[in-house]
Amino acid sequence: MGLFDFFSKDKKESLDKGLEKSKESILGKISRTLIGKSKVDEEVLDNLEEILISSDVGVETTIKIIRRIEERVARDKYTTADELSSLLRQEVAALLTENRSTDVTDHFETEHLPKPYVIMVVGVNGAGKTTTIGKLAAQFHKRGKKVILGAGDTFRAAAVDQLKTWGQRAGVPVIEHGMNTDPSAVAYDAVKQGVEQNVDVIIIDTAGRLHNKVNLMNELTKIKRVVQKFLPDAPHEVMLVLDGSTGQNAVIQAREFTKATEVTALTITKLDGTARGGVVIGISDEFKIPVKYIGVGEKIDDLQVFNKSEFVDSLFKK
Repeated sequence: MGLFDFFSKDKKESLDKGLEKSKESILGKISRTLIGKSKVDEEVLDNLEEILISSDVGVETTIKIIRRIEERVARDKYTTADELSSLLRQEVAALLTENRSTDVTDHFETEHLPKPYVIMVVGVNGAGKTTTIGKLAAQFHKRGKKVILGAGDTFRAAAVDQLKTWGQRAGVPVIEHGMNTDPSAVAYDAVKQGVEQNVDVIIIDTAGRLHNKVNLMNELTKIKRVVQKFLPDAPHEVMLVLDGSTGQNAVIQAREFTKATEVTALTITKLDGTARGGVVIGISDEFKIPVKYIGVGEKIDDLQVFNKSEFVDSLFKK
């Protein structure tokens, strides 16, 4: 089994449970819309549009989905409620595929990728950033990978302590300089030790609260610059962590961070506590950045590799 190839029956059950609130909300509303309807007409599609928008899929993405469904209905003569549900699943899955949300492959086992692989993690406080780092470290370590964490969120004492606790749980070392120290110095030391110790993965936490976008950009740019003293092509990945339970606020955060730095991957957390699972679809469509992980529970393994087909199946299957 490869590093990212761990989508099992238990994980499918966890995904189903984690998306249960979103599924019940969306399918329940669709079912009520179709009561007494014998065909897919304009009124049904108008109601479906409202349902998707209220589920935080987003206005532009919803319009795109509805247009595609209208075209399919006109061309292929779809008429029944069951056909509409199936059509919705197909079009959302197609949209995720087009938006680069491809299923993650076992790329750490591929020779052409760099070692160590440096991941810089960004996101606002409270989105689950530090917890995500800890869970990733634990899963990597469990699969025999050597990992080092860098506690670069030095503006918040709780963040450093939290990452140290996760490091202890996961059995991986944490490089930290304490609170109110230079985040780039932490990143420098983490990468230096990672190179010297021939580790597989280095994950660097960053500040979740800075005064404005300029400060954020400057801080992240400085971290990148010092990391590149040891590894010119690092960080190899900039992962933005978003709280899915905040719905459209997560979209706003994504806009701000993508303006401040080049984000190459997304993790969307806390989907188990919300009916707003549709936000994954909207974020993927707007930003064209791969969704790499989703959080569907508290356990370490509830941070799952995003599998678009399994996600769509769990969200829309009756």
